[in-house]
Amino acid sequence: MRTIEFRGDRVVILDQTLLPEKIEYIECREISCIAEAIKSLRIRGAPALGIAAAFALALTVSKNSARSRKGIIEALDETYKVIKATRPTAVNLVWALDRVMEKVRVSEDPSGTAISEALRIYEEDLEINGKLSRYGAELLESGDIVQTHCNAGGLATGGIGTALGVILEAWKQGKEIKVFADETRPLLQGARLTAFELSQAHVPVTVITDSMAGFVMRRHNVTKVIVGADRIAANGDTANKIGTYTLAVLAKEHKVPFYVAAPLSTIDLRAESGEDIPIEYRKKEELEFFSGKRIVPPEANILNPAFDVTPAEYITAIITEKGVLRPHFKESIRRAFE
Repeated sequence: MRTIEFRGDRVVILDQTLLPEKIEYIECREISCIAEAIKSLRIRGAPALGIAAAFALALTVSKNSARSRKGIIEALDETYKVIKATRPTAVNLVWALDRVMEKVRVSEDPSGTAISEALRIYEEDLEINGKLSRYGAELLESGDIVQTHCNAGGLATGGIGTALGVILEAWKQGKEIKVFADETRPLLQGARLTAFELSQAHVPVTVITDSMAGFVMRRHNVTKVIVGADRIAANGDTANKIGTYTLAVLAKEHKVPFYVAAPLSTIDLRAESGEDIPIEYRKKEELEFFSGKRIVPPEANILNPAFDVTPAEYITAIITEKGVLRPHFKESIRRAFE
């Protein structure tokens, strides 16, 4: 299954809100459709959001090809504003927008440049996923019991995935691995998406509630934890789906290695630490209702942050397409960008 595809006059997106019950695609011919898909998590995962942002710019030039160079860039600037406003934490989204626009502004052919650069971002993600996964697979051994949180597989990228890509590559190499997937409340990306991807690949997976993480780590002999990331600061502090920080604290307490798998594009060198990473707060209805039924009394207040930040000291290593980065992260990250 392809998560997202650019077809000239439309962007086709796998609707992840329907998985695993249904496999359906939406065809976006308007930028508002892509923006809605991002906001509603029909497409999600930092690398996939970067691709979606780039494809939104590609679609914009397809729809405005008859306009002058100035008119095309004005249309792109408007799309840039709309897409940038959709989700604040995942840095790949803005990274992709900036990358395409930087090329466009110095090009005599803004339309061709926007499309070619967007497609290049997609193709690069496929290659990066493969490299990252192979580096990460070296950290896994037969007999490992791996715990993961949220979804960082092919559904979150253009390729095999990041954290799940590591697991799938190790499995492909013949390493016998079992996985515990946190359900990942409130939208159940672990239960719906991670378990779906691993089951499709015939990797043994057991779904647990987020609150079972400590029990499972202790009683079921978890040997490694691998998660993805939505933004990594220059010092290694990492923002990922809410609940990741809790898992990292538990891993440290139980002396279990805690790995983050993410492409270099997820590292934001402008963010000196996790304090500089904006945290998205989502609508209260995601907690108020479950399957259309109210589960929280209307009088109760609701707090719904979508992400938390895991301090660098809880992270054993960061797996990237340039290799495995280890503490001190400020130095290893700097070297990776050189």
